[in-house]
Amino acid sequence: MDGFCTGCIDGRMQLPHGKALGGSSVINYMIYMRGNKLDYDRWEAMGNPGWSYKDIFPYFLTAEDANITGYKDAGYHKKGGYLGVSDVTYRSRAAYAYVEAAQEAGHRFVDYNGRGQVGVSYVQTTTKGGKRVSAESAFLRPIRNRTNLFIRTGSQVTKVLIEPGSNKAYGVEFVRNGKKYKAVARKEVIVSAGGFNSPQLLMLSGIGPKNHLQEVGIPVIKDLPVGETLYDHPVFAGIIFTVNESIVLDLKSTILDPDSYVEYLQRGSGPLTVIGGVEALTFINTNISDDSDPRLPDVELIFIGGSLSVDHGVILRRLLNIPRATYDVMWKPLEGKQTFQVFPMLFHPKSKGYMKLRSSNPFDPPKFYLNYFSDPEHIDIENMIAGIREIQRIVEFPAMQKFGATIVDTPIPGCEHYAFDSDAYWECGLRTLIGSLYHQVGTCKMGPREDKEAVVDSRLRVHGIKNLRVADTSIIPLPVTAHTVEPAYVVGERGADLIKQDWGVL
Repeated sequence: MDGFCTGCIDGRMQLPHGKALGGSSVINYMIYMRGNKLDYDRWEAMGNPGWSYKDIFPYFLTAEDANITGYKDAGYHKKGGYLGVSDVTYRSRAAYAYVEAAQEAGHRFVDYNGRGQVGVSYVQTTTKGGKRVSAESAFLRPIRNRTNLFIRTGSQVTKVLIEPGSNKAYGVEFVRNGKKYKAVARKEVIVSAGGFNSPQLLMLSGIGPKNHLQEVGIPVIKDLPVGETLYDHPVFAGIIFTVNESIVLDLKSTILDPDSYVEYLQRGSGPLTVIGGVEALTFINTNISDDSDPRLPDVELIFIGGSLSVDHGVILRRLLNIPRATYDVMWKPLEGKQTFQVFPMLFHPKSKGYMKLRSSNPFDPPKFYLNYFSDPEHIDIENMIAGIREIQRIVEFPAMQKFGATIVDTPIPGCEHYAFDSDAYWECGLRTLIGSLYHQVGTCKMGPREDKEAVVDSRLRVHGIKNLRVADTSIIPLPVTAHTVEPAYVVGERGADLIKQDWGVL
């Protein structure tokens, strides 16, 4: 990858997606985040009526069954929906100290799913009783015995069937146990395969960029810019801190403690309910970009109550595709020590990527070109460095300094020739060890027909194809100020209403 992930294994980035009932909601970090009011208002301003925050907000309330405490924004949460939303009942002392330090640094304590996002907060999660709540367990399981619902697991759709001439979708082709089948639709086909597989499926079906489809030998049915817009949230794991007291999530006192398992199994509480180590979030506005808005965070600071050393490099480093040699330099000397990390994540990158088919074989994974940090003005890098500087500033406040919080100054391999903590050093580090939290959007971008990047309209109908819609994160037209599972649910809920409206049942 040119210019980023240069220190990853084979220079490649991990981009896993969930192949299961519930999709990637069965493997994600379970962070519940709706996004910013301005996100949805911008969608509508781009020519997508019905997608403003005012239009979308009721779906947030309808879906959730909230069990969160400590927030003062009344009217922003509700009980009784399908989707369990909960606080993490266990918090490390380090998390409490970090949130206090952030407030000492001037960040308001906020409900980031409430009135305003900019500030600091503990994480809200898609969990219930300490257990993951996925799209399958929340929305599908309660209705799976309906007589008009048929589910075929172990099946992969390979093509949308479209009538030549009329450009009307009438079904799908799928493979199960090595055998090819067809399923015919009486009304319409809805593609909901996710940010990568929905565009792949459209292109395999002859809907996509004409020149690219011809390159891989697929007959062109509709020339559309499928896959030509791809946004993602870069995240950086190269900042590590030590403390001089036992206040963090460590292997011995949490994960390997038998009492932790008893507490989790009997009461659904304790340290095993912490979601991937994520305990708190800070949302900051850097004011670097010309179109910056004080209500819209540019960078998220993700507080991890431990570090990649907590599991001795077995699992966590692999999620970011960090080589063992790099781990051995940066994290191995910290094994058994009290460490924590804060990951900056860029919400609104200027850099735009794209994706293509590898071949016309539906079982070949697509090719992705994320193009992190490719914006000519270098705003993305500047925003990420601003996030690093804010992390350092927060950690210098008394709530963290009473535990001796100190940055680890071991240079990132490949960046040793830069002065540690210089802007040039951090730019090198960002380009070397950048990762993804798998928030890809835009590959089937929603927009009016005159938008040259648009694939679907505001009712999620594929431009120029009858009876075919896309309903997942691929339609999101801009990077969203959120971890994308809740926006995905909103697209599904809104899409369901649009379908019912168009068929006269709502």
